[in-house]
Amino acid sequence: MAHKKGQGSTRNGRDSNAQYRGVKVFGGERVVPGNILVRQVGSRIHPGTNVGMGSDFTLWARTEGTVRYERVGRDKKRVSVVADSTEN
Repeated sequence: MAHKKGQGSTRNGRDSNAQYRGVKVFGGERVVPGNILVRQVGSRIHPGTNVGMGSDFTLWARTEGTVRYERVGRDKKRVSVVADSTEN
């Protein structure tokens, strides 16, 4: 008797879910508290003012304001949320 399966599809058909990483909110855009700014692996972009970091390095807004990305030194990036001074 043969010990090979006929179709070969019984061991296939599995795939992992997409991670959807990357920058979600760009510089100059308005955010509210809790908005996700960046999903990343490791701290490629560091949290600045009014930005929190989750256990999976997700950066999120702590307050309402405008997003600002900036370079720190030669190879470090930081994202901050700047509160608007002209709020009604």
